[in-house]
Amino acid sequence: MKFRNWFLLILLFLATGINAQIKNPVKFKFTINDLGNNQYEAVLNATMESGWHIYSKDIPEDTGIPTEYKVSGKNIELIGKFTEVGKKHEEFSEAFGGKIIFYSNSAGFKQKFKLKDGTKPGDVVAEITYQTCDDRVCLAPNTLEFNQKVTPKGATEEAATEEKTEPAKDSAKTVETVVENPAKTEMTVTETSKLDPKQLKIQSIDFQKPLTDCGTGSTKVDENYWTYLFLGFIGGLIALLTPCVFPMIPLTVSFFTKGNKNKAKGKRDALIYGFFILLIFVLLSLPFHLIDGIAGNIFNQISTSVWLNIAFFIIFIFFAGSFFGYYDITLPSSIANKSSKAEEAGGIIGIFFMALTLVIVSFSCTGPILGSLLGSAVTGSANVPMLLTFALAGFGLAWAIVFGLLALFPQALQSLPKSGGWMNTVKVVLGFVELALALKFLSKADLVSKTFFLKRELFIAIWIIVALGLALYLFGLIRFPHDDKKPKISIARKILGVLGFGFVIYLIQGLIPSERPKLQLLSGILPPLNVSYFHDEKDGILGMHPEHDFFKAVELAKKEDKPILIDFTGYGCENCRKMEEFVWSQPDILPILQNDVVLASLYVDDKEELPEDQKTKIDLGDGQVKKVKTIGDRWSLFQQVNFNNNSQPHYVLVTPDGKVINTPVSGYMPKEDFKKFLECGVNYYKKNK
Repeated sequence: MKFRNWFLLILLFLATGINAQIKNPVKFKFTINDLGNNQYEAVLNATMESGWHIYSKDIPEDTGIPTEYKVSGKNIELIGKFTEVGKKHEEFSEAFGGKIIFYSNSAGFKQKFKLKDGTKPGDVVAEITYQTCDDRVCLAPNTLEFNQKVTPKGATEEAATEEKTEPAKDSAKTVETVVENPAKTEMTVTETSKLDPKQLKIQSIDFQKPLTDCGTGSTKVDENYWTYLFLGFIGGLIALLTPCVFPMIPLTVSFFTKGNKNKAKGKRDALIYGFFILLIFVLLSLPFHLIDGIAGNIFNQISTSVWLNIAFFIIFIFFAGSFFGYYDITLPSSIANKSSKAEEAGGIIGIFFMALTLVIVSFSCTGPILGSLLGSAVTGSANVPMLLTFALAGFGLAWAIVFGLLALFPQALQSLPKSGGWMNTVKVVLGFVELALALKFLSKADLVSKTFFLKRELFIAIWIIVALGLALYLFGLIRFPHDDKKPKISIARKILGVLGFGFVIYLIQGLIPSERPKLQLLSGILPPLNVSYFHDEKDGILGMHPEHDFFKAVELAKKEDKPILIDFTGYGCENCRKMEEFVWSQPDILPILQNDVVLASLYVDDKEELPEDQKTKIDLGDGQVKKVKTIGDRWSLFQQVNFNNNSQPHYVLVTPDGKVINTPVSGYMPKEDFKKFLECGVNYYKKNK
């Protein structure tokens, strides 16, 4: 698939999940038709809301997600392949660069089958995998299952009765989970005499009515909006120094200050121009707010997707190659041409399109920087839309301030440095930064897939090579295509080069075995402490061996008479690593975790499939069923239905009989707050057990 198609597909995919409210523009109805002569037809009819469509099974490769329809079941034998029914549409897609085939309003999917034994009933299971799109976005691919029994007319009464009354092999594992209201993600569960591994909702848990109200000083997640605003602002300033943007600053400002006889009007127009730049960057985040999501944990699922993180790794390597000067990343020229022509409208509309043209033509330099902000936000928080808004606002604000101030004080243009080779140096430095950031995505894919190939020391060693390469480049010992043959090494380059060597020295200490965590500045970026050549993954973390199953933790807590600390975490959770390395490891925190609680670390992004006897299904109503197939599926839903939360880290102290002791806390927090939370719950339990 072309890089452009990959990038567009990822953006469309990321834009699907914003709120916990479920967006469901397609309704399905499952029926079975009796064709006679022991032949039947499993028919799944889809009805789509206006403007939405689903792809055909026959779409060309790399132009969308084809619909797959599978029928199976007991006493079932398929006849041929499934067919589609409905008005098929074919259009050329500029996004995919090819023809797409889809159905709007309605579509049908049919699969013929027969009963292997025509005297006995058959259990029909139909499964459809599809993707729903409209003119703006595509929702994430979805898989639904439908079940129905077929009883042939000639079946004996005894055979039908036998099928209905056959007892379950293990009645203790037949808990059915039902979603009463998918938008609220509320679930009820059949009562059982013992905890069942399929059980999602624990009736005794009520986080809104804890046993005590102490230790509630820090209960909200710090989304660091202002941090992302600042990072976006810095990114915007850096982008201004690139060859795509910097030469345009004096030209644009001069246009407003000298090209207009009315200087006051010229300055006003320049300020409006700066405002429109800010507005355009903010509008880039708008789709993430407007599109209703399909699940409360969709961004967590996306950010911990192995293939998505690998895709980001490849994209960042591609960005680095662009910054090094081996090729350029540009938007189609037709977009810039249309925007440029619109400038001729004049007035405020013309100024808006002038700002839009600037954003478009500078994409070859700003695209990789904006891509970095996008990747960081998507994989760094549960509240992606707001983080993107703040980051992009900061980016646009930097440009707006520079253009606005220079329009008000045009004499400052004379103090700006002249365009030259230094701008290419800025791009190459950014290329090295992109290489370093790319490794973070590869590490996350490695952790989630549990391959653990990219150990902590290997990660650090690669960063040392990147930092060393940067330092050597700054001293002129390495050159790239657009560098001068005999570059002048300025004082600024020498200072940055020395800082690069200093960073190499800082990183080297991370290669030395130590009982205490090092490289605090990189906490959350590096692989966890126990993913190391000097530690075995089975050795646990900080000398502890957390349970990774809540139900096993309950059994252990009853045996040891201790409260349970539920740690909702993830392999790709940066703040979780920070808490483990620099809060858990503190001498006044670690003994509490080791001695006073049973630690249950539940990984919500664990892609390992559950054993068959622990897989379950969630009834979404209207005959639609959602499968809980992986360990991460189970603990992610477990967190949502019991604690109405889908952020990590999230900490809850509960008694062995499942009662919440004090108010849960979330996110990275100071040691004092976490200690207060722990001591509150532990002391209460000791006094009242």
